[in-house]
Amino acid sequence: MSIPQQGGGPIESRDQLVAYIASGEKPRDAWRIGTEHEKFGYDTANKLPLPYEGEVSIKAMLTGLQERFGWTPVYEQDNIIGLERNGANVSLEPGGQLELSGAPLETIHQTCDEVNHHLAEVKEIADKLGAGFIGLGAAPIWSQDQMPMMPKGRYRLMTDYMDRVGTMGKQMMYRTCTVQVNLDFASEPDMVQKLRVALALQPVATALFANSPFLDGKPNGMKSWRAHIWQNLDEARTGMLPFAFEDGFGYDRWVDYVLDVPMYFVYRDGKYIDALGQSFRDFLQGKLPALPGEIPTLSDWADHLTTVFPEARVKKFIEMRGADGGPWRRLCALPALWVGLTYDQTALDAAWDLVKGWDHETREGLRRAASRDALQGEANGVKMLDLAREVLEIAETGLRNRAKTGAGGLISDETHFLNALKESVDSGKVPADELLEKYHGEWQGDLSQIYAEYSY
Repeated sequence: MSIPQQGGGPIESRDQLVAYIASGEKPRDAWRIGTEHEKFGYDTANKLPLPYEGEVSIKAMLTGLQERFGWTPVYEQDNIIGLERNGANVSLEPGGQLELSGAPLETIHQTCDEVNHHLAEVKEIADKLGAGFIGLGAAPIWSQDQMPMMPKGRYRLMTDYMDRVGTMGKQMMYRTCTVQVNLDFASEPDMVQKLRVALALQPVATALFANSPFLDGKPNGMKSWRAHIWQNLDEARTGMLPFAFEDGFGYDRWVDYVLDVPMYFVYRDGKYIDALGQSFRDFLQGKLPALPGEIPTLSDWADHLTTVFPEARVKKFIEMRGADGGPWRRLCALPALWVGLTYDQTALDAAWDLVKGWDHETREGLRRAASRDALQGEANGVKMLDLAREVLEIAETGLRNRAKTGAGGLISDETHFLNALKESVDSGKVPADELLEKYHGEWQGDLSQIYAEYSY
């Protein structure tokens, strides 16, 4: 979840909303890669989720990272709720999931080094405290009632609202983790092509990264329960966005969509003001019930953009949102997949050619098949395993064409970061399949063994 946005004066016309999105345009040589990943923390003594306060806690983790590694703390009221350093930040999801939002970097080599460095820092502090961290798409054993709530006003408001819409909002907030990558665009047509490819192929990422087959201590019938949750949440702000494939789609239509998404809050003077279900369109006219007579700032618009949750999202960049959190290797594989598909024009064109003939029924069918069956899924005659194989070939070509070297020039490109995904396509198995085999085999139904075998 995002931290409050900063800067930006009053919004005097709708054109400013469009201009805000368009201001993200960058020339190709300025395109960067921002990788985010979330992970569950737990007390190694009792295997319960970390509370906010206490000797073995989220607060102790943040304080330890700050003091040992020079992070700058971020506070809400008197509570430390995040860290900042060199363009990166560490923040908290509602149930205490620890998230790294990486700095904008030029290559996958750099972003993978950043991930590795972060996890090493986290492990050093966690080991001293008696804590552990594990990468999964959903909490495998902990019940909803066992999950703590982090002291952030945004989350209190959202928790209340989630009971009014959909059926799984609180599960999403408190018991799921993701890995995602944020990528740039050069122009409106470039944004449109990338977003369409991102939406259409997000089910492939969901399938390849499926890693949440357990809930409440037993198999849940899905390979990606996290993805299943997103299909049963708030229809007003989630989904595959069929309008993005219509003629004429661009910045203006995206702004229309976001304006129609009900608000959660307005952030003022360090506090979150309840605007649940209210309209940003009313806000533009000074008619927001939560703040009568006030008009929004660009910071309010930036905040509101963080409250839409489709499978791919546009802000000043595009976020790829379809993957479960997972093991160390796959935290580097996700940016490799999407950079390969979208940062080389030949690869992007090939990816679009692959999906441009699909209708909404096919895209939505693949989305649902991915959460249930991962690489064994199928929709309207499109087999996920065959599709994933083609997608990886395109991504590999894109990375090879980029020819971004690593290890001081000893590594010629970024293609090796796809190896974990290629192994999945070769075997037909994703992390969820491996976990289920362990559960039904050597673990003999004892899911507590997941912590020892799969923690970072």
